[in-house]
Amino acid sequence: MEQVGTDADGTRVEDAAMLRALELATRGPENGRNPRVGCVLLDPQGRTLGEGWHGGAGTAHAEVAALEDARRAGHDVRGATAVVTLEPCDHTGRTGPCTEALLAAGVARVVHAVDDPNPAAAGGAARLRAAGVEVVGGVRQDEGEALLTVWLHAVRTGRPWVTLKVATSLDGRVAAADGTSRWITSAAARRHAHGHRAAVDAIAVGTGTALTDDPVLTARPADGSTVDRQPMRVVVGRRDVPEGARLRGPGGPYLHLRTHDVTEVLSRLAERQVRHLLVEGGPTLAAAFLRAGVVDELHAYVAPVLLGAGPSAVADLGITTIDAAPRWRTVRTVPLGDDVLLVARPAPVAPPGAARTPEES
Repeated sequence: MEQVGTDADGTRVEDAAMLRALELATRGPENGRNPRVGCVLLDPQGRTLGEGWHGGAGTAHAEVAALEDARRAGHDVRGATAVVTLEPCDHTGRTGPCTEALLAAGVARVVHAVDDPNPAAAGGAARLRAAGVEVVGGVRQDEGEALLTVWLHAVRTGRPWVTLKVATSLDGRVAAADGTSRWITSAAARRHAHGHRAAVDAIAVGTGTALTDDPVLTARPADGSTVDRQPMRVVVGRRDVPEGARLRGPGGPYLHLRTHDVTEVLSRLAERQVRHLLVEGGPTLAAAFLRAGVVDELHAYVAPVLLGAGPSAVADLGITTIDAAPRWRTVRTVPLGDDVLLVARPAPVAPPGAARTPEES
């Protein structure tokens, strides 16, 4: 087996271990205040001693889980290398600092993908170096950043990552002229949407949608049961929601934000440690978030149905010319039965005076 070296880019063995750590990290929950992290421990010959991942708030961090895995297997971790997807934390929360656990175990080298931007937990690399541990950062950084897109955004910006979901006909309608909307999209599309609900921290609708549709806003598997951890249910707007409304019933916590200010909504959700907000409707709320420029990702479920009339997915954005229309970049498309999910993110804004391509002119 190849000896683990100390070059700045990490060795081939460490690179493979980082890919494994990234895979392990995906076993942790997508939602919640904490990041998904994976860790692999290697001996000086590059053999795996232990593996671990973070299972959510209050559970052992990935590094500690990997150390426990190695100890259960009877391995001596002194002089080992810890390959971890996020810089080890250096603070005490519901669990102790990972830096202290690594130092107590005698780990000699730490390789991580992403620096921790959280002021409360950062500084792990410096703490380890000060104690004589060799630390290498930035190994598979792009993959690490992709894994932690939502969490990193929330920590760096101080506001939740916002996903706007719409489900429309081919001509962009969310309901027929008589108001009926069940079901525009297929069962396959609805199952996918429920899976995404289970991955977010909160779901928001406007008071108009809450009063008209009386939604439940829970994540429900195909068999009709509910998942253990339900997203917070948020209603935005000043009108009262009846005490008997279904979204006040069994499910996630209920929160009514009596405001039309999108910035206030995001600020108050950030105070509650919401990292990922799913905006589900209706057209007025969707337009408010789009006008505020805070939609980070668009999930458009499109069904091969033509209605010709009825409410559109988004209310007036104040756009009067095509040149003023915000552009989006398609990230991926997902076939769902006869329907299609289009996932898009805001396209980079071209600098003023940038030349157009021949196709654009």
